Amino acid sequence: MKRYNTTSAEETKGLARQFCATIDGGQCICLYGDLGSGKTTFAQGLLESLGAEGPYTSPTFVIAKKYDLPTENSEGKSILRVYHIDAYRINADAMVELGWQDMIEDDRGVVIVEWPEQIASVLPAHAQTIDFKWVDENKRKICYNF
Repeated sequence: MKRYNTTSAEETKGLARQFCATIDGGQCICLYGDLGSGKTTFAQGLLESLGAEGPYTSPTFVIAKKYDLPTENSEGKSILRVYHIDAYRINADAMVELGWQDMIEDDRGVVIVEWPEQIASVLPAHAQTIDFKWVDENKRKICYNF
Protein backbone atom coordinates (compact mmCIF):
# COMPACT_ATOMS: atom_id res chain seq x y z
CA MET A 1 0.00 0.00 0.00
CA LYS A 2 1.38 3.38 -0.99
CA ARG A 3 0.62 6.13 1.51
CA TYR A 4 1.05 9.85 1.02
CA ASN A 5 0.35 12.88 3.15
CA THR A 6 -0.35 16.17 1.45
CA THR A 7 -0.64 19.53 3.15
CA SER A 8 -2.02 21.67 0.33
CA ALA A 9 -4.14 21.51 -2.80
CA GLU A 10 -0.96 21.95 -4.85
CA GLU A 11 0.65 18.92 -3.19
CA THR A 12 -2.48 16.85 -3.87
CA LYS A 13 -2.45 17.93 -7.52
CA GLY A 14 1.27 17.14 -7.65
CA LEU A 15 0.58 13.62 -6.42
CA ALA A 16 -2.06 13.31 -9.16
CA ARG A 17 0.55 14.35 -11.72
CA GLN A 18 2.85 11.59 -10.46
CA PHE A 19 -0.01 9.09 -10.54
CA CYS A 20 -0.78 10.15 -14.12
CA ALA A 21 2.41 8.45 -15.24
CA THR A 22 0.88 5.08 -14.27
CA ILE A 23 -2.23 5.31 -16.49
CA ASP A 24 -2.56 4.77 -20.21
CA GLY A 25 -6.25 4.41 -21.04
CA GLY A 26 -9.00 1.96 -20.23
CA GLN A 27 -8.76 2.62 -16.50
CA CYS A 28 -11.55 3.24 -14.05
CA ILE A 29 -10.14 5.18 -11.09
CA CYS A 30 -12.38 5.24 -8.01
CA LEU A 31 -11.82 8.01 -5.48
CA TYR A 32 -13.14 7.12 -2.02
CA GLY A 33 -13.31 9.56 0.87
CA ASP A 34 -15.42 11.96 2.85
CA LEU A 35 -16.45 15.40 1.69
CA GLY A 36 -13.42 17.71 1.66
CA SER A 37 -10.85 14.90 1.69
CA GLY A 38 -9.21 15.88 -1.62
CA LYS A 39 -10.98 13.77 -4.25
CA THR A 40 -11.93 16.63 -6.56
CA THR A 41 -8.53 18.31 -6.14
CA PHE A 42 -6.83 15.06 -7.12
CA ALA A 43 -9.17 14.68 -10.13
CA GLN A 44 -8.31 18.25 -11.16
CA GLY A 45 -4.61 17.39 -11.05
CA LEU A 46 -5.21 14.35 -13.26
CA LEU A 47 -7.27 16.34 -15.75
CA GLU A 48 -4.63 19.05 -15.93
CA SER A 49 -1.81 16.52 -16.38
CA LEU A 50 -3.67 14.80 -19.20
CA GLY A 51 -4.18 18.07 -21.05
CA ALA A 52 -7.92 18.50 -20.54
CA GLU A 53 -9.20 22.01 -21.08
CA GLY A 54 -10.45 23.62 -17.85
CA PRO A 55 -12.16 24.77 -15.84
CA TYR A 56 -12.06 21.56 -13.80
CA THR A 57 -15.09 21.60 -11.58
CA SER A 58 -16.78 18.73 -9.81
CA PRO A 59 -19.69 17.38 -11.85
CA THR A 60 -21.87 17.32 -8.72
CA PHE A 61 -25.04 18.54 -10.41
CA VAL A 62 -24.44 17.27 -13.97
CA ILE A 63 -23.22 13.85 -12.70
CA ALA A 64 -20.77 13.29 -15.58
CA LYS A 65 -18.41 15.50 -17.55
CA LYS A 66 -16.53 14.33 -20.61
CA TYR A 67 -13.24 15.97 -21.53
CA ASP A 68 -11.89 15.42 -25.02
CA LEU A 69 -8.09 15.54 -24.92
CA PRO A 70 -5.61 16.72 -27.51
CA THR A 71 -4.27 13.86 -29.62
CA GLU A 72 -0.88 14.31 -27.99
CA ASN A 73 -1.23 15.48 -24.42
CA SER A 74 1.42 16.70 -22.03
CA GLU A 75 2.23 13.20 -20.78
CA GLY A 76 2.56 11.72 -24.28
CA LYS A 77 -0.36 9.36 -23.61
CA SER A 78 -2.75 7.87 -26.15
CA ILE A 79 -5.73 8.75 -23.94
CA LEU A 80 -8.31 10.72 -25.90
CA ARG A 81 -11.11 11.14 -23.34
CA VAL A 82 -11.61 11.51 -19.61
CA TYR A 83 -14.98 10.93 -18.00
CA HIS A 84 -15.28 12.60 -14.60
CA ILE A 85 -18.21 11.18 -12.63
CA ASP A 86 -19.68 12.40 -9.35
CA ALA A 87 -21.96 9.55 -8.27
CA TYR A 88 -23.02 11.13 -4.95
CA ARG A 89 -26.60 11.82 -6.10
CA ILE A 90 -27.27 8.71 -8.20
CA ASN A 91 -27.44 4.92 -8.06
CA ALA A 92 -26.10 2.15 -10.29
CA ASP A 93 -29.24 1.97 -12.48
CA ALA A 94 -29.10 5.71 -13.22
CA MET A 95 -25.39 5.44 -14.03
CA VAL A 96 -26.07 2.67 -16.53
CA GLU A 97 -28.71 4.88 -18.19
CA LEU A 98 -26.09 7.63 -18.56
CA GLY A 99 -23.93 5.39 -20.75
CA TRP A 100 -21.74 3.79 -18.09
CA GLN A 101 -20.95 0.68 -20.13
CA ASP A 102 -19.60 2.73 -23.04
CA MET A 103 -17.46 4.78 -20.67
CA ILE A 104 -15.80 1.83 -18.94
CA GLU A 105 -15.25 -0.03 -22.21
CA ASP A 106 -13.49 2.95 -23.83
CA ASP A 107 -9.87 1.78 -24.09
CA ARG A 108 -8.79 5.29 -25.15
CA GLY A 109 -10.57 6.84 -22.18
CA VAL A 110 -10.09 7.11 -18.43
CA VAL A 111 -13.01 7.15 -16.01
CA ILE A 112 -12.58 9.02 -12.72
CA VAL A 113 -15.37 8.32 -10.21
CA GLU A 114 -15.98 10.29 -7.04
CA TRP A 115 -18.32 8.56 -4.55
CA PRO A 116 -17.97 5.14 -6.27
CA GLU A 117 -19.69 3.42 -3.35
CA GLN A 118 -22.98 4.78 -4.75
CA ILE A 119 -22.55 2.67 -7.91
CA ALA A 120 -20.55 -0.24 -6.48
CA SER A 121 -22.57 -2.93 -8.25
CA VAL A 122 -21.53 -1.68 -11.71
CA LEU A 123 -17.87 -0.94 -11.04
CA PRO A 124 -15.56 -3.06 -13.18
CA ALA A 125 -13.40 -5.69 -11.49
CA HIS A 126 -10.27 -3.89 -12.75
CA ALA A 127 -11.20 -0.58 -11.08
CA GLN A 128 -8.31 1.07 -9.26
CA THR A 129 -9.12 2.57 -5.88
CA ILE A 130 -7.61 5.54 -4.11
CA ASP A 131 -8.63 6.34 -0.53
CA PHE A 132 -8.65 9.91 0.77
CA LYS A 133 -8.77 10.79 4.44
CA TRP A 134 -9.25 14.24 5.93
CA VAL A 135 -6.69 14.47 8.74
CA ASP A 136 -7.04 18.14 9.64
CA GLU A 137 -7.73 21.47 7.95
CA ASN A 138 -4.50 21.30 5.95
CA LYS A 139 -3.52 17.63 5.88
CA ARG A 140 -4.87 14.78 3.73
CA LYS A 141 -3.84 11.12 3.73
CA ILE A 142 -4.01 9.44 0.31
CA CYS A 143 -3.53 5.67 -0.13
CA TYR A 144 -3.60 3.31 -3.09
CA ASN A 145 -2.49 -0.24 -3.77
CA PHE A 146 -1.56 -0.73 -7.44
